[in-house]
Amino acid sequence: MRSRRRPHRAWVVAGVAFVAIVGAAGFRATPGVLITPLEDEFGWTRGTISLAVSVNLVLYGLTAPFAAALMDRLGMRRVVASALLLVALGSGLTVFMTSSWQLILCWGVLVGLGTGSMALVFVATVTDRWFVRHRGVVVGVLTAGGAAGQLVFLPLLAWVAEGPGWRTAAILVAGSALAVVPLVWLFLRDRPEDVGLTPLGAEPGAVRPAPPTGASGMRALTVLRSAARTRSFWYLAGGFAICGASTNGLVGTHFIPAAHDHGMPQTMAAGLLALIGVFDVVGTIFSGWLSDRVDPRILLGGYYALRGASLLVLPSLFSATAEPSMLIFIIFYGLDWVATVPPTVALCRTVYGRDGAVVFGWVFASHQVGAAIAAVVAGVTRDHLGHYDAAWYGAGLLCALAALLSLRIARGLPGPPAASDRPRAAVPTSGGA
Repeated sequence: MRSRRRPHRAWVVAGVAFVAIVGAAGFRATPGVLITPLEDEFGWTRGTISLAVSVNLVLYGLTAPFAAALMDRLGMRRVVASALLLVALGSGLTVFMTSSWQLILCWGVLVGLGTGSMALVFVATVTDRWFVRHRGVVVGVLTAGGAAGQLVFLPLLAWVAEGPGWRTAAILVAGSALAVVPLVWLFLRDRPEDVGLTPLGAEPGAVRPAPPTGASGMRALTVLRSAARTRSFWYLAGGFAICGASTNGLVGTHFIPAAHDHGMPQTMAAGLLALIGVFDVVGTIFSGWLSDRVDPRILLGGYYALRGASLLVLPSLFSATAEPSMLIFIIFYGLDWVATVPPTVALCRTVYGRDGAVVFGWVFASHQVGAAIAAVVAGVTRDHLGHYDAAWYGAGLLCALAALLSLRIARGLPGPPAASDRPRAAVPTSGGA
């Protein structure tokens, strides 16, 4: 009697990637629960602490395109394992800090570089290499790992920061990062060909183009130079910059202290932010499914418009308790939080072919630059005005602009594909789904 057919190895790789992405998201979101404890212990202003968060966000984004190119040259396993070690080092060293510049170095630089190497560009790389079928759904599930990171880490870290203290929370993050390294090293594989397979859903006997050669940094810059000549790149980058400003930079960094300003306990605020992550998982997976069936430009336009509307009403919802109106916002905003990622990845792949993962790295860099600017501006706004209202309203209006930019993105390749992008034999193009 024949044994049942084993699942494709692609699902194992996707599972390991999911665990790493969950950790990266949780590690990066940690400063949100540390703002108030650091403010209380060291007397630093929120603007000063937000500067460290801003450096983290910028490096989280700017590392992505180089990490994508480095994964082509050195492999995903080496890059992700090294990134986890950087996160552990940066988080662990914070327990010894006495000055704000040390916070910038540890959480800003080291953790920013580490988490940036496991950012959403990692999602694009995994799906491009290992999947032809189910790409949209897998992008949605892996992207939802970011939301799961919030769900797993934020309430726990908030409780630890208020109880044993923020140093214990930092050590917990360092230990968690180290625990993932063996899993990545043992089970993550760089390409299907390394284990004698073809991508899930590829035609039998398909021959994939050879990996790019040359310096990884130079390839990342070359791809940027080429993509920057097209309008679609700037529409994608501009919209995603606003996406970052209205999520990681503003809500991800300042929701907890903003709620605390209105008398809400920090643990309750962290629980609400984690609850956003619950609904984000549902919204992002559904968005991935839609991205395989609906014009991604239409999806992006709708997502940004709805997010902008929700942010415009947020200032009126804060109170000392979690009122029903705030819970409605949490559900609505959560469904939309990272739903923008699957259609953005799909558009980068469709418009830029084989370079889509690296292009998405640069688009994601703009996302984090927008987030970094928003983190600092919101912190300074709070220091000068005593509240965050102007930041929420500004983000809502910017989302309307992002919706318009998304609708102007091109439908497909801007010109004939390069020779390296053309399929050989029966190979599907890298833009196939």
